[in-house]
Amino acid sequence: MDDSPLVHVSTEPDEPAEDAPAVVVIHGRGANERDLLPIAERLPDSLHVLSVRAPDRLQGGYTWYDLDLSAGGLHASQPDEEGFRRSLDLLHEFVDWAVDSYDLDPDRIGLLGFSQGAITSLSALIERPERYSWVVALHGYLAASHEDRAENAAGKPVFVGAGESDQIIPVDRAERAASLLREAGADVRFERYRVGHGTTPEEIEDVAEWVGQRLE
Repeated sequence: MDDSPLVHVSTEPDEPAEDAPAVVVIHGRGANERDLLPIAERLPDSLHVLSVRAPDRLQGGYTWYDLDLSAGGLHASQPDEEGFRRSLDLLHEFVDWAVDSYDLDPDRIGLLGFSQGAITSLSALIERPERYSWVVALHGYLAASHEDRAENAAGKPVFVGAGESDQIIPVDRAERAASLLREAGADVRFERYRVGHGTTPEEIEDVAEWVGQRLE
């Protein structure tokens, strides 16, 4: 659809229906809209999957924003404010567009992101908790710009996955996000996996089970 705010791949549920639940899948830095499809394929068949592409090119892939490395390197980076704001606005705009264009259930829209996508997903939830019903944030953190608004996610289910040997987004950053959200009243499940900056079959299985429970 040419009028979509973001380039994306759409996979309808096995039994298409009006007001279908959906998940918006958000890739990490340097990847594209097809990168996380193998994970999305493991999610419940009732979901309409919309996997979006970041707006800016980066080498052979795309990125949601530039990195602010002033805190001491990649492992302590934060999103560049201008690019982050633009991508969050584009994501919100895309979801509103998708609800109308694909006849989705506006009360059952989940987000699943990896790395930059996880950071973007958590911030999107905090900005518009009325729009997103749950979030899966894999190997990401809660942006400093949104930490003081974590209470907006109160009551929302959030799955946070982290890699014990992740050197790009250390496990303690993901754990901090989980703790802040839990303290703010979100329904948080936090899991650590024996992996670096990537996913494991066990992690994907846990995510699929958790998402299935959210749809029951």
